[in-house]
Amino acid sequence: MTARTRSRGAGDKPTSFDIAALAGVSQPTVSRALRGDPTVSDATRMRIEAIAHQLNYKVDKNASSLRRGQAMTIALLFFEDPMPDGTYINPFFLSMLGSILRTCAARGYDLLTSFQDLSADWHKDYEDSRKADGIILLGYGDYEVYKARLEALRAQGTHFVRWGSVDPDGLATTIGSDNLAGGRAAGEHLIARGRRRIAFIGQADDHYPEFRDRYQGLQTALRAAELPVHPGLHADALSVEQGGYEAMQRLMARDIPFDGLFAASDLIALGAMRALAEAGIKVPDDVSVVGFDDIPAAATTQPPLTTVAQDYRRAGEVLVDTLLRRIADQTTQAALLQPRLVVRGSS
Repeated sequence: MTARTRSRGAGDKPTSFDIAALAGVSQPTVSRALRGDPTVSDATRMRIEAIAHQLNYKVDKNASSLRRGQAMTIALLFFEDPMPDGTYINPFFLSMLGSILRTCAARGYDLLTSFQDLSADWHKDYEDSRKADGIILLGYGDYEVYKARLEALRAQGTHFVRWGSVDPDGLATTIGSDNLAGGRAAGEHLIARGRRRIAFIGQADDHYPEFRDRYQGLQTALRAAELPVHPGLHADALSVEQGGYEAMQRLMARDIPFDGLFAASDLIALGAMRALAEAGIKVPDDVSVVGFDDIPAAATTQPPLTTVAQDYRRAGEVLVDTLLRRIADQTTQAALLQPRLVVRGSS
């Protein structure tokens, strides 16, 4: 009698072969479904999970990982991004962390999180040391510097995916927001509110390609409305509140009138709004403000910040599932997630 058709005694532990027989699938399909492999259809996975629950079947993760020669662990690397509270982690990525954790658990993987200094040799560790089967990268600072590390990861055959600007450089499978569309949505919203001289704060160049694309989206909206793109209404800033504050002070010192502001991130917007308030400029009466990200603080500032929200829940799911495909040596593609405008009191 084969393992697939054997009868179980009352004291026997159920096996994946028992589940396969009841579900009408192969044993490997059961294994893939129970570890959350995205190649198994939702209907099949739900049927298998229901049978496993009915049989009180428990996956032996240690035995499973030994058979596959895998750690059944994903490494999540945060890169330093100095915040005013000293956490050094962008709050947008903290929002994404919950989604990544939930998806890893649903797929049968543990998550190893690590905070990294961008100047350290983080690219030489983790998968080589068998700490993890693959790596998710969040944050990167100056992209022109970061690219060299991505090239090293690719050269050593590391399984990894990253969040960021989806560029056709082929260095990594990248998941990111459609920053061009988000920037255009911000510009169109400000224009619809009657704003005609719209400033932008954020370092918009190849070193910070997400900010670059957001600014290009704003410029597209301005040109479509036959409004000027004024170089004097652009001030560089990195994604920290103090950077937005100082950039707004520089903008006001130029004495070039503006009635709208699109900030490349919510943190920049919060700093800019503080500088406007100190100068006696009212938001939104005098200047309408739009940010980008939809961090938790955006809804609680006064006035609440209109922003372009990134889909952090979907982002976490896609990052994990794409990495699992890379670990399985399957074909992967970059993915652009659509942001959405969240209108609040600042505009």
